[in-house]
Amino acid sequence: MTGANRHTPLHLLLAMRPGCDVQTVFMAIERKAVRLLILEDSQNEAERIVSLFRNAGLPTRVHRAGNPESLSEALGKPWDLCIAAFDCELLPPLTAMRMLQKTERDLSFIQIVAEPDSDLIVEALQQGAQDAVPRGEDQHLLMVAQRELTSLQERRARRAAEAALHEAEKRCQLLLDSSIDAIAYVHDGMHIYANRAYLKLFGYRCPDDLEGTPMTDLIAPGDQAGFKDFLRNYRSETDSADFQCSGINTSDESFDAKISFSPAMYDGEPCVQVVIRTDSDNAELEQKLKAISSQDLATGLFNRQRFLELLSAASERAVNGGESASLAYIKIDNYNRLTTELGIAGIDLLLADLAQTVRQGLSKDTQLARLADNVFCALKSGASPEQHQPELAELLKTVAGKLFEISGRTAQTTLSIGVAAISEKTGKPADALDRARRSSEEDSAGNHLHVHNPADELAASANRSNITAMIQHALETNGFRLLFQPVISLRGDHDELYEVLLRLVTPQGEEVPPNDFLNAAISAGLAEKIDRWVLLNAIKLLTQHRAKGHKTTLFVHLSSASLQDMSLLAWLAMALKAARLPADSLILQIRETDAITHLKQAKELVDGLRDLHCQIALGQFGCAVNPFNTLNHLNVDYVKIDGSFTGELHEQANQDALKEILAALHAQAKQTIVPFVESASILSVLWQAGVNYIQGHYLQGPSTAMDYDFGANN
Repeated sequence: MTGANRHTPLHLLLAMRPGCDVQTVFMAIERKAVRLLILEDSQNEAERIVSLFRNAGLPTRVHRAGNPESLSEALGKPWDLCIAAFDCELLPPLTAMRMLQKTERDLSFIQIVAEPDSDLIVEALQQGAQDAVPRGEDQHLLMVAQRELTSLQERRARRAAEAALHEAEKRCQLLLDSSIDAIAYVHDGMHIYANRAYLKLFGYRCPDDLEGTPMTDLIAPGDQAGFKDFLRNYRSETDSADFQCSGINTSDESFDAKISFSPAMYDGEPCVQVVIRTDSDNAELEQKLKAISSQDLATGLFNRQRFLELLSAASERAVNGGESASLAYIKIDNYNRLTTELGIAGIDLLLADLAQTVRQGLSKDTQLARLADNVFCALKSGASPEQHQPELAELLKTVAGKLFEISGRTAQTTLSIGVAAISEKTGKPADALDRARRSSEEDSAGNHLHVHNPADELAASANRSNITAMIQHALETNGFRLLFQPVISLRGDHDELYEVLLRLVTPQGEEVPPNDFLNAAISAGLAEKIDRWVLLNAIKLLTQHRAKGHKTTLFVHLSSASLQDMSLLAWLAMALKAARLPADSLILQIRETDAITHLKQAKELVDGLRDLHCQIALGQFGCAVNPFNTLNHLNVDYVKIDGSFTGELHEQANQDALKEILAALHAQAKQTIVPFVESASILSVLWQAGVNYIQGHYLQGPSTAMDYDFGANN
């Protein structure tokens, strides 16, 4: 669990700061919703497109427009993507495209065409569509949508970066103008900018008087020859260097000066930044302060902020200059156990010794930093991961065999190292860092080195057949694992509610991502068997748990296959009867998109479950074209809001939208649940919005045991 003890009372959770286990938190949530505008006469077809996005892991906020008036009204809100049908009678694609173009919105337009005809596709592209996809080619549509969404995200990021750059340039100009240091920019030995302090130092009244003046004219005659030699040897593209000399002002008065040269850009052009200091003591003090601000105090390595700057610079060199680099993510194994055993003072001593060992084990040109409590990072420029690998492998052996003496005690640890390349294809520095981190987690046992291989991502798709085989084996040998996550009341109720989560573990002990094996199961026709396995084992464990005096109720998921299984109700009735378990101790949960796709079957199943006295929940609610229409057909007890809403609650507009949805649900007497609560910061928002139940890693993550203390919430 992150951020709080699982027995922490709810009123204390509300008062706490957000949890500090950042890695767990960001791995657990954030799914940003796609704002999707669909131009389509048929609501069923629009819902089918939404289901495609949902099944691909893309939650949506949707509006369907079928005429110009509806589209004009919708364009008052922000959208990410527009998908237009060719047969929308009142809103032809060309009309819609012209309306969108008039608004000058950055909105990708994908046109559905009647058939795979190149003439139709070319015509759509000529009219302004970003792409055209033949009707029925769902995977093609998804891939185009993913590409356009990625492109949109990059365009938005570029605009934000340009705005930030403009603002930063304004601030830099103000800082330059107000700096007490004499600063100028020089190109080919000529001044192109000088700040007030620089002008004052040399006795000039305004920049125009200095513009075009060679730097050599500001150097005392006795130092000019040495200065010219210095400039001939100075590489302005890469070098930073200092030159000690005497300067001379317009009154022919000389003074001692230390001139610092470094490569820079001014008005988009490469040049040299010149900083002149006349007080060497201040310069030395500034250098010391700069070094301290870049240093991690416990280890003496670079700190996180400085390393991210170095990483960004390496990424820029790779993209612009083709200079590759290798990034190693070095994680200390069993860090929490070591902290408990050694204490805070002891762990700092261990980190210092370990940092020294890492420094000695890697070449001198490697830049080292402490990225997080238990993570070092190593950046080696001009090297590939394969070239970096031998010394990292040797470091792994060195640390594994070393005994650290900590205040009279002996400590041992190992490292898990992931390595990734920084190249012209890297894109964002954070991407390389994430690849290296994921590589370090390849072996949960620790003490390993793994180099990220881009081909691994391609191999993942080829591995689906292996996943299917593992699913079949797990069904035959009871090889699945059930986890339980508490669903906790925000209204003071003592209900003991848990959601049942399914996990598949490989023969090597690694968990297969749930989406991977569940999608594989649906494709292989095994989803129905998995649902029955989960129900049977959940009933068995719940019976044992209730026998100990607990009044626990479980949320159990049903796949789309079970919605179409006409024999499920009779089978479930027999299973409950055999276990002598009250039917209302189970809450069967159906996904919103599955319910919409199979609405008739879902209604029959829900009515049958009610006859059995089971409870029903509708999950991932709020992403459909008309979500409340589904509730007109399904009489459910609980509605679980889609997790993408939780990640958007930092904005007031999204808080208001959630409150409207909750108010409408409560008016229908539905119990509401908000998942993915990963920090205390949103608890007060959810409380004020009237949410009935919450769940998430901040309160307690999934566990093999049903041991949450529900009484502690009040």
